[in-house]
Amino acid sequence: MTPTPDSPQHAAGQTGGNGTGTAVTGAGTSHDQRTADGENAQTLTTRQGHPLTNNQNLRTVGNRGPATLENYQFLEKISHFDRERVPERVVHARGAGAHGVFEAYGKVGDEPIEKYTRAKLFNTAGKQTPVFVRFSTVGHGGHSPETLRDPRGFAVKFYTEDGNWDLVGNNLKVFFIRDAMKFPDLIHSQKPDPVHNRQTGERIFDFISNTPEAMHMVSFLFSPWGIPANYRQMQGSGVNTYKWVNAKGEAVLVKYHWEPLQGIKNLTAQEAEAIQAKNFNHATQDLFEHIEKGDFPQWELCVQIMSDDEHPELDFDPLDDTKIWPEDQFPFLPVGKMTLNKNPENYFAEVEQAAFGTGVLVDGLDFSDDKMLQGRTFSYSDTQRYRVGTNYLQLPINAPKKHVATNQRDGQMAYHVDTAPGQNNHVNYEPSSLNGLKEAPRSAPDHMPEYTGRLIRQTIDRENNFKQAGERYRLHEDWERDDLINNMVGALTDANHKVSDKMVELCTNCDPDWGRRLEEGLKAARAGKKTEGGNQYNEGKAAEAVEQAEATAHDARPY
Repeated sequence: MTPTPDSPQHAAGQTGGNGTGTAVTGAGTSHDQRTADGENAQTLTTRQGHPLTNNQNLRTVGNRGPATLENYQFLEKISHFDRERVPERVVHARGAGAHGVFEAYGKVGDEPIEKYTRAKLFNTAGKQTPVFVRFSTVGHGGHSPETLRDPRGFAVKFYTEDGNWDLVGNNLKVFFIRDAMKFPDLIHSQKPDPVHNRQTGERIFDFISNTPEAMHMVSFLFSPWGIPANYRQMQGSGVNTYKWVNAKGEAVLVKYHWEPLQGIKNLTAQEAEAIQAKNFNHATQDLFEHIEKGDFPQWELCVQIMSDDEHPELDFDPLDDTKIWPEDQFPFLPVGKMTLNKNPENYFAEVEQAAFGTGVLVDGLDFSDDKMLQGRTFSYSDTQRYRVGTNYLQLPINAPKKHVATNQRDGQMAYHVDTAPGQNNHVNYEPSSLNGLKEAPRSAPDHMPEYTGRLIRQTIDRENNFKQAGERYRLHEDWERDDLINNMVGALTDANHKVSDKMVELCTNCDPDWGRRLEEGLKAARAGKKTEGGNQYNEGKAAEAVEQAEATAHDARPY
């Protein structure tokens, strides 16, 4: 019997036929293990399967060259090398990831979870769902230090029985802006200047000083909360407001929160600089090594639940992602626990090509009217199609762990065709009477919210930009407030006075003590006194470092 691609002999790398070579019959696969005579599983080949007998030298005229154009082995190798990097993520470029499992509690707090959602991954105590998590920095590049001040991404892909669910969020529970129209502007202000290619505090605070809703985020980001000690010991949040839908089609608003069972640790700017001098990959190393030695990090997933209406009794809009829902009114209710227990086998294939989207929801989960969420839902999946490719969902790290059958065809790097067993392969459309794909039966009613209103471009009614920011300032411990002031002074000392004056005004609106301390710190720094802010956005320290590099460098003779 000739070995098939899935037979034991095939998997063991045995040859077929008369032993002089592979008996090539039937369709192969991308992981076909059949070998030619003289080969074994470790034999180096080209991507075409050609055995390589000399991987050290080009084919040349004589051993000094010149090389010839028909060097197929070299051309394949170098052309692939030239294309080894996909475009870097515009945001969340620097990341680390791990595999794990989510175990449901079967309840939300003390209540049956079916009261609120029909999502199957939550419905049974002890049910386990495989996950892949990618942690990241947000505004900086792919090889930037992990000690820089930045929100941290916290994206979880659940491979559920109903397909993938992506819970895409950050470590901080609020965001800078509430309307997706402003997202490109926000990120541009955080990215390097288009002329001299440096990030500056002036650029960031120029945008923020004209965006008062960002002050709540400032109260976190420029405090030690802006530099988590590592990925294991930081919180996660879905940030945006979503909905849960039950079997009757009824919905409630929800917010998601990951609480680390390892505790929470943050760094001051000076502590982060000392770590960066020794290791700028410290968070990636920390995550990998803890998992490798069996010290698996865990997070409990909690939700806050609110009825799906405008809640006029609140002094903020519950859909505003620059706000936190007060925990005393909307308590954290645990629904399950996540354990990360397996490191990636290949960083590029799993972490770099992992693709998440806020629109990737399963039955029982739905969107709210949060304007940031609506914008993210288009942007996230769109950027993956650009960055990784049209067929990014066929890659193993992104593919659901279940049946897939679609009428989508072709496109760059189509790995396979999403046809079903017995399907008429001529039919790539629906509906059809010729044995094409059919719609799934409906098991529960859709959630059907009702809308009335004019189509307009306006800011929400209850902005309340300063209250929660001031509360956060007062909730900080003394050392956290000190760090917040020092970091803002460091970033604003050399900024245009229009920018720094506006920031003093906004901070004063949040809390008079905050504004007073920032103003006094700026006056002292501009009078020539030392500032303690970190180097990242401190123009004075940055300029000092430029001069220091030349002054302290050692002369060398040309060679």
